[in-house]
Amino acid sequence: MALLAAPCLRAAFHAACGALPGREAQMSASKVADTTANPLSRRDTVVPIRPIDDIVIARELDGHDGENRANRARLQISADSDTDAIRCFLTEYDRSPGTLRVYKRECERLLLWSLVDCGKPLSSLNRQDFEGYLNFLADPQPAGLWCGPKADRVTDKWRPFVGPLSESAVLTAMAAINSLMRYLVDAGYLAGNPLGLIRQRRRKMAAESAGPIQAVASTDEVEKIERFLDEEMWQSVTRAIEAMPRSTPSETDEYERARFIAAVLYMLAPRAGELETHRMNSFREERGLWWWHVVGKGGKKAKVPVADDMLQALVRYRKHLGLSAVPKRTDTTGLLVSLKNRSPITARRLNQILKKIFAHAADLLPPESEHKREKLRAASAHWGRHTGITAKLDSGIGERFVQKDARHSDARTTRRYIHEEEERWHDEAQKQHLPWSEPK
Repeated sequence: MALLAAPCLRAAFHAACGALPGREAQMSASKVADTTANPLSRRDTVVPIRPIDDIVIARELDGHDGENRANRARLQISADSDTDAIRCFLTEYDRSPGTLRVYKRECERLLLWSLVDCGKPLSSLNRQDFEGYLNFLADPQPAGLWCGPKADRVTDKWRPFVGPLSESAVLTAMAAINSLMRYLVDAGYLAGNPLGLIRQRRRKMAAESAGPIQAVASTDEVEKIERFLDEEMWQSVTRAIEAMPRSTPSETDEYERARFIAAVLYMLAPRAGELETHRMNSFREERGLWWWHVVGKGGKKAKVPVADDMLQALVRYRKHLGLSAVPKRTDTTGLLVSLKNRSPITARRLNQILKKIFAHAADLLPPESEHKREKLRAASAHWGRHTGITAKLDSGIGERFVQKDARHSDARTTRRYIHEEEERWHDEAQKQHLPWSEPK
């Protein structure tokens, strides 16, 4: 078995955690070969591949006496086993569903790998184990044991992986696991963070492999927000929505939801996770004025003014759903709901909906805007937030008020969305032309 799936992934992996030293590489290869030869041997002696909520772990593997456990006198959480400690960690993110989803997935994968492949508790993993795990993420083997198509978590068909992780996915997993390990150290559950040793070497190697520092014009220029849709791209998005079929009730439902999604992104500039967690009663009237009350990043509470066009979009969507024109304080209907059962849709589902719309919108752009087509096809839900903030500034709303709308604690963050000076500069550059002789 090849330890890394492809040359580009191998390069990314070495940049992320460094190459395995010779002896460690041989040991890792031996372990993989043993598992491949008899893919069920480890599984039968430890635990079946099941989601973390369904795992039943024998006492000798639950981590109560893991080799990396800290002195019990330091323990700051109610956890005697690795699964208890992981649940304590995940509870810290119960108000951030997007982050929680990623962290739970990566904790689950690591826990299963430690039990099935290493035959030891997570709290006994050492630095060499983590190097092996990062290698494993690039190509989970045996694939028949670890990988499979997406399936309901309650079925036996569920697997932790669909296939090998991409370069960016490996780095995402690495960051999530490091957050777990740091938390467990801070909580007095673990004595140390073995993954941190790998990360230190990764940073050093990345700096060494980057080569000479490349000169840039200025920090301000390279930090400008560019992941937004300009006016032409946004108009193409609205045309794509208006072109959606409406011949059946379900098609009309999809169209009306798409209209409301576009309005919310453009007028309120929310984060995708906020649209998942908030309900209709987050829209409130105060002294004749409508506001959207939001609990954002880090649990920060704020309110955003609801402009007339946004209020009309809200009324239209609610009337389509058969609700009153405006919500009451008791209205817990999701802001964006499923077409099947009207349950709140997830941030992941929102991104899927927008990806489909953006792809159609890209096809509607003229041939001379091919570069914008590429941007649209790459766009995600978070681009909607950037687009909304940029549109507020472009409409002439004062920078101070846009900062409050965007809920930026630092005005410098808001200024990264201002492109007016660059646009004037670019317009001036168009005065220069390239003289060229006509072919004879």
